[in-house]
Amino acid sequence: MHGTPAATPAGLGPSVPRRGNRFSRAFFTALLRLAGWRFVEPFPDQAQAVIVAAPHTSNWDFVVGMSAVFALGVRVHWMGKHTLFRWPAGPLMRWLGGIPIDRTAAHGVVEQTVALFAARPQLLLVVTPEGTRKKVARWKSGFWHIAHGAGVPILLGAIDYRKKQLQVGSLLQPGSDLEADMRRIQAHYAGITPRHRDRF
Repeated sequence: MHGTPAATPAGLGPSVPRRGNRFSRAFFTALLRLAGWRFVEPFPDQAQAVIVAAPHTSNWDFVVGMSAVFALGVRVHWMGKHTLFRWPAGPLMRWLGGIPIDRTAAHGVVEQTVALFAARPQLLLVVTPEGTRKKVARWKSGFWHIAHGAGVPILLGAIDYRKKQLQVGSLLQPGSDLEADMRRIQAHYAGITPRHRDRF
């Protein structure tokens, strides 16, 4: 499959939340191209979605992923412990799209996040299902419960280090069967090569 250049706001659907400007998009597009990366799918026209970012085996995933976000000009968010958002790092974390989550609150993380989707008409939330860069026997299903509870689709995002491909276009609407959906999602990533193969 031939790669396509990074999307511009004109190439994004009207529902997609935006960030950045022409300079930031051009800069990160050039950076990705110099490193050999290319997008192979258009970004879907979604105002809300839970974005699965997998495989997650290296800190470089964050660097490449954030570069892709800025190249596309898409505003995404991610969840972090509320203690990460204290001064002096708090403003930077929020600027990067961080949303503080209090794991000690009476309502759990899933409930808090579903409430965020209800309150925000535009919200693209990135979740790493492994929950760690180490190898795990089973993915955490919190992202599915969030998407199911909020009634939003799951966007299957992937970084393939062997092909140098950025995949951001496949959507799955959660059904009533968690295990069936998890099998479909993990099958989607079967052919993806992470940075560290022994951790996936």
